[in-house]
Amino acid sequence: MTKKVIPHPKPEKPRYFFREWRKYRGMNQEELAEIVGVTPSSISQLETGKQGFTDTTLAALANALSCNPGDLLMRNPLDEDAPWSIWDNVKKASPERRREIVAVVETMLKTGTDR
Repeated sequence: MTKKVIPHPKPEKPRYFFREWRKYRGMNQEELAEIVGVTPSSISQLETGKQGFTDTTLAALANALSCNPGDLLMRNPLDEDAPWSIWDNVKKASPERRREIVAVVETMLKTGTDR
């Protein structure tokens, strides 16, 4: 009797955006490593998913890259079509222009023209 072989594929590693944020901020691995207080090799391994991270490391990376820890885990800053990229540009606008933009969006939501 032949035994059936059942494949057990490795689970996919979670997708994080450490490299993208580093590039977005115009840093190389050595510069980021120096700010965070780790080796460039550690940064490389974090970016490739070969090394895990602690909350402390995540907070240090976020601080060095001027973002929130959650951004590193969920948000690709290089994706120009993403809603947060649009919002980042809105935040750079003057206070008066921001109020206008928010008013337009609120009107769209109230009138149902947001679809």
